[in-house]
Amino acid sequence: MAEVKSLRPVKREPAAIAIAAQLTQAIMDGTLPPGHQLGEADLAAQLGVSRGPLREAMQRLVQQGIAVSEPHRGVFVTKLDEDDVRDIYFARSAMEAAACRLVLRQDPQRTADRLAKPHRAMATAARRGNMAQLGAADMELHQTLVRESGSRRLARIAETLFVETRMCLSALTHRHPDPQAMVEEHAALIEVLRAENEPLLLTLLEAHMQDAVDRL
Repeated sequence: MAEVKSLRPVKREPAAIAIAAQLTQAIMDGTLPPGHQLGEADLAAQLGVSRGPLREAMQRLVQQGIAVSEPHRGVFVTKLDEDDVRDIYFARSAMEAAACRLVLRQDPQRTADRLAKPHRAMATAARRGNMAQLGAADMELHQTLVRESGSRRLARIAETLFVETRMCLSALTHRHPDPQAMVEEHAALIEVLRAENEPLLLTLLEAHMQDAVDRL
C-alpha cells in the first residue's frame, strides 16, 4: 500500500491541557469550590502527575480567571460575588447577541435544527427532575449557538464565560428555577431564531440573561 504523504503522526494531547480540563470540570461541578486552595502536592498525588505540567495547568486556570494566584500563599479557585454574577451575564448577553446576529446572516434554519438536540435533552432532564443534566444541556445549547456563529474569537470568549456560569450555578444557587420554565424559555428562543426575527430574538435573549441574574 502506498504511503500517504499528506498525513502526519498524531500528537498526544499535552499533559497540562488534559490536567487543566480535569481541574476545570471539578471547578464547574463544585468538587473544587470557590476559595479552595489548589495544593500542588495533593493534586499531583490525586491526578498521578508530576508537578511541572500541573503548575502549567494551574497557570492556564489563572489566565482564564477561574483561579487566582496569591503571592506567598498559592493558587485558589476564584470566589464569585453578586457583582461577578451580574458581570458574567452582562458579558454573556453581549457575546451571545453578537453570535445571534452572525447566525441570522448565515443559516439560521440549520442553527435552529442543531439547537433542537440539546433542547430535547433539556426537556428530558426536566421531566426526570435531573437538574445536573438540565444544566449541562442548557450549556450545550448556548455553546452550540456560539459555535454556529463561526467566530473563533467569540468561541474563545465563551469558553471562560461558560465555565464561570457553571461556577455560578453550582456555588451560588440556593434554589433551582422551574425546570419546565427553562425549557419553555429556550423553546421560544429557538422558535424566534427560526422565524429570523432579530429584534425579538435579542430582546428574549437579554430577558433570559436578566432572569438568570435575578434567580442567582
